[in-house]
Amino acid sequence: MLRDSHVAIFQQEKKGYPQTPPFHPPKRYPECPFQGHFDTENTVYDSIRNSLLYLKMDLKNYGSKYWNPLKSVINKGDMVLIKPNMIAHSQRHSDAWEHVITHGSVLRATTDFVFLALGGEGRIIIADAPQTDSKIDLIKKRMCIESIQDLYWSDKKFEIEFLDLRNECWINEKGIYLDTIKLPGDPLGNVRINLGKNSFLADHDGKGMRYYGAFYDIDETNHHHENGKHEYLISKTAIECDAFISLPKLKTHKKVGVTFNLKGLVGINGNKNWLPHFAIGAPEEGGDQFSAKKISQTLENSIVLTAKKLLLNKNALMQKLAVKFKSLGYYLFGDTEDVIRSGNWHGNDTCWRMVLDLNRILFYGKIDGTMKNRSKKYFSIVDGIIGMEGNGPTAGHPRSVGMIIAGRNPVAVDMVCTKIIGFDYQKIPMLSKSFDAKSYILADFKPNDIVVSTNIPAIKGKIFKNTSFLNLKFKPHIGWSGHV
Repeated sequence: MLRDSHVAIFQQEKKGYPQTPPFHPPKRYPECPFQGHFDTENTVYDSIRNSLLYLKMDLKNYGSKYWNPLKSVINKGDMVLIKPNMIAHSQRHSDAWEHVITHGSVLRATTDFVFLALGGEGRIIIADAPQTDSKIDLIKKRMCIESIQDLYWSDKKFEIEFLDLRNECWINEKGIYLDTIKLPGDPLGNVRINLGKNSFLADHDGKGMRYYGAFYDIDETNHHHENGKHEYLISKTAIECDAFISLPKLKTHKKVGVTFNLKGLVGINGNKNWLPHFAIGAPEEGGDQFSAKKISQTLENSIVLTAKKLLLNKNALMQKLAVKFKSLGYYLFGDTEDVIRSGNWHGNDTCWRMVLDLNRILFYGKIDGTMKNRSKKYFSIVDGIIGMEGNGPTAGHPRSVGMIIAGRNPVAVDMVCTKIIGFDYQKIPMLSKSFDAKSYILADFKPNDIVVSTNIPAIKGKIFKNTSFLNLKFKPHIGWSGHV
């Protein structure tokens, strides 16, 4: 998997998704496990099928009932984790959602090919850890997950499992977290893995940085990243699964530039507050929270960080005041979508390191908390039918693309996706540095080795030697505008 730099792109004529769950294939394919059900509007199924063909997977059996394209990734009886992007139930400012999360039609087609490879045995687990304030029941409804589960159970007596990997969700009012609700999380529990000196964050050791995680408790984040310790709390199901199938969206991202496969691994965490998202302060102060040191931002930090400490105690009066004066804070210091804060810019030197740590843990982590030499089996199918540009990953705008991008290596696939949307990977540390690991490598090839097979004639071949390669010119997040 780590040496495979082959990526497929299939572009369909119809830009949108089918609307009828459980998203049956458009015609009778000989290998399909469900021969009596069709949806002629489902071009997504056909696009995924073609992307597997373009990767030359089980080519000798293509066109017959024996075609099993994922057999090189999945063995009969394996435990397979399928991880879609389930970040939020809707766009931040509206009820729109098709450009926010992986569509159910992508999930259904992928599940069919996973089931074929399993030979009707083993386990299929759909799992993710959405944002802590997201409504998981609404996400499941919009992705039509229960419809897919019902199909498999009624027709095959095969259980498709679903897991919300979060240990808790947060009650939020106008961006202020008021309370937490405990959740079951991964039934296998979580494993604590300390990368220590092998962490990409180890370069920051001894520089006195204070990290901010995902919640108000700054001390918790820094307790897990101090004095040479860099540890993460990871879903045991993600570590124990035999094969990991990633189904991300084609989206921009405020902290790391883009979010496809690599950034999506935030969704295998048991506690996202263990994840350093940025270092407090401006570059002049050793941080990357802001792009430059200003009096207004120093004042903002003194007020906001103090308030967050008080909010940790769940003081009812403080919570009411915070909710009431949140809009005043935006008035005084600027809205987050107009002002660079919280590490939402190209100078964030923290978040990409955390992301690459998570990917190496997925590929090499062991259930006892140590790291192994052999990598996990992996496959990616990117939902690029409708992507997101601008203030991603949740506040951006939809962009109709009509593409499925697939491959065996997350770095190769993410590089191709970045090229498609028109960004320079060399300006995105999460990608450019992914080739630099001295241990637990993620890509045993160079950017110029990446080869694309596609139905778009102008862009076949080695993509970083092709000056005419497709460029959709996605609008980046404001903190990355003019940089990528």
